[in-house]
Amino acid sequence: MSRLGKMPNWQRTFVILGMMICSITGLIYLLGHQFQIQRAALGTHSILAAHGIAAMLATLALGSVLPFHIKAGYKSQKKRWSGFSQLSLLTLLLVTGALLYYGPEEIRDITVDTHWMTGLLFFVIFLLHAFQKIRGSSHSK
Repeated sequence: MSRLGKMPNWQRTFVILGMMICSITGLIYLLGHQFQIQRAALGTHSILAAHGIAAMLATLALGSVLPFHIKAGYKSQKKRWSGFSQLSLLTLLLVTGALLYYGPEEIRDITVDTHWMTGLLFFVIFLLHAFQKIRGSSHSK
């Protein structure tokens, strides 16, 4: 198997953990705050703060793959759809996340909805992209 675009184990772990923790804390907050499921436990400021900190770590993880992994993946022409979909969705998540804190009140409701819908879509595509190798390796033997 070619190592083109393959991340070192520490980086792959960092990216997967960063994105998973960010996605899971976001999902927990979404369930508690937006959908009123166990709001007293799930929709708290502490969960939102954990999501914000995880988002910072996920942004660092994204930065760690930008110089090499994305370029190599593009050249290899593998997983382009899921890779560039994630990159686009992460850009939208960064913009809407910033707007939630610094944007005008008039667009807050649409920003909240855009952020969580984008986050859910990102999470599904991330899981497919990160773990597609497991499915593909059984077909290649």
